[in-house]
Amino acid sequence: MLNPVKTTVPSVVFKTRVRDESVEGPNPFRWQDLSSDEIFAGKKVVVFALPGAFTPTCSSTHLPGYEAKYEEFKALGVDEIYCLSVNDAFTMFQWGKHLGVEKVKLLPDGSARFTRLMGMLVRKDNLGFGDRSWRYSMLVEDGAITALFAEPGMSDDCPTDPFEVSDADTMLAHLKARAN
Repeated sequence: MLNPVKTTVPSVVFKTRVRDESVEGPNPFRWQDLSSDEIFAGKKVVVFALPGAFTPTCSSTHLPGYEAKYEEFKALGVDEIYCLSVNDAFTMFQWGKHLGVEKVKLLPDGSARFTRLMGMLVRKDNLGFGDRSWRYSMLVEDGAITALFAEPGMSDDCPTDPFEVSDADTMLAHLKARAN
């Protein structure tokens, strides 16, 4: 575990899509800008980042793991859980709908601004993905990163997709240890 005490999350604006109940018809959504401050200020937030929506490990294990254990995180004082990926808002929305995600919030980093500023942007050209996020999870308290679990071997064109420490169980173990 890396523990960058007092390191803060990057200040960016995420372009998201939200359901607008006042709009009828086939597209009841509108754009909503969501700033880092709105996500993190005054809150205890878990963020986990992954290479891409609809990809195998992300869809079968990573996101479903956090969704399944959401209530355990809440019981340990976590206000929100966000899944971040270098994908656009439309893709993230459809992925969440496809997986039946109801609790974890999906955060599109379509231009990779947040990921780049976190130092977690890698090239996945060997897989045909282009620039993507490295797989990691972090605990953010009032904008300060208090724990960060990055998968080993971070490099451009990494031939593997390690998934050892950014999972829900690792973060839960960290939170439980802090609670004792």
